[in-house]
Amino acid sequence: MNNMSDHIPFEIHSEIMKTIPVKSLLRFRSVCKSWKSLIESSDFIAHYSSQRQHLLVSYKNLDGSKQKYDHVSFVDDDDDDDSFPKQSVCVTLPPLVNNLEYPILIGSSHGLLCFYGDYQPGCRAVIWNPCIRKSVDVVVPHVPSETTLGFGVCRETTDPKIVAITRSESVNPWQVEVFTLTTRAWRSPYSTTNLPHGYLYWLARDGIAVEDGAFKVYSLIISFDLTSEEFGEVNLPDRLAHGNYRTSMYQLRESLVVIEPGYEADKLVYHVWMMEDGVPKTFQKLFTISCHSPYVSSFVVRGFRKTGEPLIELQGHPGDNARILATYEPYSKSISLRLMV
Repeated sequence: MNNMSDHIPFEIHSEIMKTIPVKSLLRFRSVCKSWKSLIESSDFIAHYSSQRQHLLVSYKNLDGSKQKYDHVSFVDDDDDDDSFPKQSVCVTLPPLVNNLEYPILIGSSHGLLCFYGDYQPGCRAVIWNPCIRKSVDVVVPHVPSETTLGFGVCRETTDPKIVAITRSESVNPWQVEVFTLTTRAWRSPYSTTNLPHGYLYWLARDGIAVEDGAFKVYSLIISFDLTSEEFGEVNLPDRLAHGNYRTSMYQLRESLVVIEPGYEADKLVYHVWMMEDGVPKTFQKLFTISCHSPYVSSFVVRGFRKTGEPLIELQGHPGDNARILATYEPYSKSISLRLMV
């Protein structure tokens, strides 16, 4: 039988597949070897991830002894508010992740997810590609309680990297190690003069000595250049640096967003600040998120859609275990219910 696809250039196949939802891509891997090779290639994954945004929706069973993930799904996030979420795919975590005790997601980049957890007799990280359903585990050496991990993919080399920062009592109080997937080894970071192509960010606190021997603590952002492997500091506005320590960070398109919780008229609100490009980095307050529904006892920001709308998790009153993922329209201050979690 004559196959119509044989008469279509393979480059056209690739461009068409970049527009297809992830649920269909998983099925298309079984059509033929050439499609499977295309979908699993690093170049296709990088371009596909940059053109489409997928939301990872998950929740844990906190009653279990190891706090496993009970539900994980990917939601296609397009610009059509009326159809969101149009595509939702429930996925099964790989055994390497399920074998972790108290697993946490430490980062995602270029379509890859990185989990971390206890794995006796030590600790391990798992890098998972849900599109091709492959995962690799990484032994994380010497992880005391004061260790911070980060994950990202270098855009220049497309090499996944895990960064471990540990506070110690030695002469050098901060020990940094970098794991690269291509070498499968941990090493100290190196420094080059390459232009930055991607960063990891952490919210941190530092302190300075002031008058009368007092010690003043302030918040800042620590950055790590995935290409040059150099650290940097980003100063926060005074209101964020010396205010609430319960701030959090998210990505909004290509920008970094800081969420500042607060209260207005005794009601919980979240102030949204976005980092603007330039030297030095500056922050602009975008809007304030509020939810004063009598049916909601609390809410928390979980991320942002491709359109820029915040995603918030709504919690009912005591006795109501239902959690709802909703979108918040900042200008009309309206809430649209989207997913029951």
